Amino acid sequence: MAKKIPQINASSMADISFLLLIFFLVTTSMDVNQGLARRLPAPMPPDQKMEDTDINKRNLLVVKINSANQLMVNSELMDIKQLKERTKKFILNENDDANMPKLFEEDFGEPFGVVKYTKQHVISVQNDVDTQYQVYLNVQNELVAAYNEIREECAKKYFLKSYNELDEEDQKRIQKIYPQKISEAEPKNYEGN
Repeated sequence: MAKKIPQINASSMADISFLLLIFFLVTTSMDVNQGLARRLPAPMPPDQKMEDTDINKRNLLVVKINSANQLMVNSELMDIKQLKERTKKFILNENDDANMPKLFEEDFGEPFGVVKYTKQHVISVQNDVDTQYQVYLNVQNELVAAYNEIREECAKKYFLKSYNELDEEDQKRIQKIYPQKISEAEPKNYEGN
């Protein structure tokens, strides 16, 4: 008579595996992908032709990042820590500098009244294909921070509140005065700015 081999009861193995899987899913931390929050323009109708836009050189702030992660702003080597203040100075052009965007006057109603602003300014970001992504993100963050600070100062000046405390309509009114105009060029190979 053949001897019976005792079998292992595997009925609870699936339960244990499931509990281990849940445990590892709950306790494991995962890196969150970094990215840029951007609203893309609406698609262009197929029958509409693309027009070339001629931008006056004084209205353009060119920000380049080379493969060595060096920052150049309008052909001037710059540290990233200086970028936000340089961008704010460019957007506001408070001294009506002839080398910066032209100032226009417009009546934006109450409580703004007539405001001088640079409605034709554009910030062009160009980077090398070998630029580190974190450096690119840091540059983008500094540019957005410049706009955020300008809008914050405007909100406190005219509404005596923080920009985030304003209702959506008032925020849009400030955005109309200081629209975020960041143009991103396709990455290229720069041999060192």
